[in-house]
Amino acid sequence: MGNPNDTHTKLVPGAAGFLLQDVPHFTDYLDHLPSYPNPLQNNPAYSVVEQYFVDEDDTVTEKIVVHKESARGVHFRRAGPRQKVYFKSDDVNACIVTCGGLCPGLNTVIREIVCGLYHMYGVRKVLGIDGGYRGFYAKNTMTLTPKFVDDIHKRGGTILGTSRGGHDSVKIVDRIQDRGINQVYIIGGDGTHKGAAVIFEEIRRRGLKVAVAGIPKTIDNDIPVIDKSFGFDTAVEEAQRAIKAAHVESESIGNGIGLVKLMGHYCGFIAMYATLASRDVDCCLIPESPFYLEGKGGLYEYIGKRLKQNGHMVIVIAEGAGQELLSESLQSVDQQDASGNKLLQDVGLWISHKIKEHFAKKKMPINLKYIDPTYMIRAIPSIASDNVYCTLLAHGAVHGAMAGYTGFTVGPVNGRHAYIPFNRIIEKQNKVVITDRMWARLLSSTNQPSFLKPRDIAEAKKEKYPANGILDGKIVKTLSMN
Repeated sequence: MGNPNDTHTKLVPGAAGFLLQDVPHFTDYLDHLPSYPNPLQNNPAYSVVEQYFVDEDDTVTEKIVVHKESARGVHFRRAGPRQKVYFKSDDVNACIVTCGGLCPGLNTVIREIVCGLYHMYGVRKVLGIDGGYRGFYAKNTMTLTPKFVDDIHKRGGTILGTSRGGHDSVKIVDRIQDRGINQVYIIGGDGTHKGAAVIFEEIRRRGLKVAVAGIPKTIDNDIPVIDKSFGFDTAVEEAQRAIKAAHVESESIGNGIGLVKLMGHYCGFIAMYATLASRDVDCCLIPESPFYLEGKGGLYEYIGKRLKQNGHMVIVIAEGAGQELLSESLQSVDQQDASGNKLLQDVGLWISHKIKEHFAKKKMPINLKYIDPTYMIRAIPSIASDNVYCTLLAHGAVHGAMAGYTGFTVGPVNGRHAYIPFNRIIEKQNKVVITDRMWARLLSSTNQPSFLKPRDIAEAKKEKYPANGILDGKIVKTLSMN
């Protein structure tokens, strides 16, 4: 597939001491490109807007909490419409593709890209790529119009279909050229963005005037830099239904245990926020926080103690939690899916059996109900707040592509939408910091032990501030520059 980390990073020192981590623009590699007035200035819907366009010098800071001696740090280019665009509306031939797993809000993003291009910029040619990356060269396309996408936001899933893997950058760019496509909107997670970065580099190598814009998607909320990913609020809201059901089941019978497995491959944000929102959960287990079963301070001891105190309890476990315990127990071999993600064993089913076995040996009768709402959560339509968020993401991507930016993804950074280079999105995964106050709030809410040993705490503190290229105003790792 190529190396996604080859993507060039533009570092522009700001006059006030900050460092702009900029995104590529057509003018970086194409000469003598004409620009045109932005048609938004003639759009009646925008006639009441006090300021049509984002100033070229507007930036968004990556970190807003600083010490008095701190440098200004990294900034990103602010998202939004520009005075000049690099496409005539009639010349635009856009396409949209969705990749990876399902997530609430996918159809909303598709709808708003189509309607944004059509109503804001007068674009009439938008294609949908069927079935993920491999759809570029293996499947048919569909024509997308505002009428066609009018009510798709009311449905879960994606009308375009999706898949994992199937990435062949040369074939994909060949088909982009053959079809005369000049704007590519790619909706997906970190694996999808790695593919998007390689596609951008191939387009750049060929000297094509094709904008590549990413819209970050992950239900787990594990994409770095941005405040959160779309669909996350919907997932947390839907998880409440499963937790409420587990609570009702557990408190309706003696020594009842409701066990709920939630999504969270490598990170436990859904489990953590659903637990905090619920207040009915007695124990939350996530991938970032190791736990153990046997012995003093272990999970079995805590369950026994809680049942004696309350007569019932609710446990929430993220799908990626406890995988090392499960692998030791089952002596399993690591496997990967088509996107390179580790295939997980069913920790919910496994830990249900282990809990039952333990208390059977202790001659303590329990009644455990296991609920796995995984695919119910990710297949539903997005809630109102996510629908609004998806609109902002889609419009931000459209404004950026029309303005000639490429090789970027869009998302909120400290509440302001920004254009972020692909390499920042794919360099690491966002994870729950278990030495942070949010995890402390959860422990305070559930009254569960941390299950951490001194060594685990020391390791967590080391990981709290991973290198992101800038530390106290200094570049701490080599970045290729234009």
